[in-house]
This record gives sequence, structure tokens and C-alpha cells, in this order.
Amino acid sequence: MQYGHARQGRSTRCVSLQSFFYPLDALDQWNRLYGAGGFVQYQCVVPQAAGREALRDILERIGQSGQGCFLAVLKKFGPANGNHLSFPVLGYTLALDFRAEPAVFALLDQLDAIVLHHGGRLYLAKDARMSAASFRQGYPRWQEFESVRARWHAHGRFASAQSRRLGLL
Repeated sequence: MQYGHARQGRSTRCVSLQSFFYPLDALDQWNRLYGAGGFVQYQCVVPQAAGREALRDILERIGQSGQGCFLAVLKKFGPANGNHLSFPVLGYTLALDFRAEPAVFALLDQLDAIVLHHGGRLYLAKDARMSAASFRQGYPRWQEFESVRARWHAHGRFASAQSRRLGLL
């Protein structure tokens, strides 16, 4: 069995890689915390310069909404890479799990506005509801991506519900 190291306070202990990378699996049927409708994960990134204010605004808005967030992960990112639709930027990413219900989706629209106001973006790989306008604002190189797809005759050949929603045909 392989092991990793976990820090808790000032102490360090060895734990299995399974428990390190999948801590929720220690809770039997953890997914039932969210109810029959399941959950939606929201992940955004905001630039380092706007990080403190953006994260404060996001957390305050969540608190005002009264919606419970069952899991939150905050990480610091290094510099962005050169890919057209790269998610990371030098800054902070916040991933949040919410119960999937109408009030949460209204809240997420408000969080989108905060993230975009601070120059951030949403994570495409975890997206279930981003608007085409939010995509275009958060990923300013989307037209370069579309030109690559056009050059390789990919339009109309490779599509998903997400790509159609975001206007990537």
C-alpha cells in the first residue's frame, strides 16, 4: 500500500493514498448529504491581485444567501499556461459543493457576476450551467480556440451539450 503525508495542526502522520486523495470516502454514502437531487460543484479562479476582495465578496454572498456549502477547497495557483482555454491564472481557485436546487442556481449566477467582475473565470471541466456570455468574458481567447477548430474542420463534428450552451458549435 502506498502512503502520503497529511498535516493536521503541527503534527504530521502517514495516511493511505486512498484516504488522502478521497477523504469523503471515509463517510459511508457521503453523496446522500445532498439529497435526491444531488449536488453541483462550482469552481472559479480569481487573479491574485483581486484575490482578497473577490474571495470576501464570494463568501459574503454565500453567507447572505443562506445556502449551505458542504465542502470548500481553496488553493493558490501559479502562472497561467499558453493554452487558449486554460483555467489557471496566477491567483486563487475556490471549489464549492452545493445541493442542486433552484435557489442555489440563482446564487451561482450571482457568484458568476462577482468572479467576472474581479477578472476571474469558471472551471469548464466542472461546469454544468455557465452562460455563453460568462464563458466569453472569462475566456478571452475563445475565438483563437474556435479558429483552431475551424482550421481542422471540427465545427459540427465534435459537440456536446456544454459546447452548444457556450456557443461553441
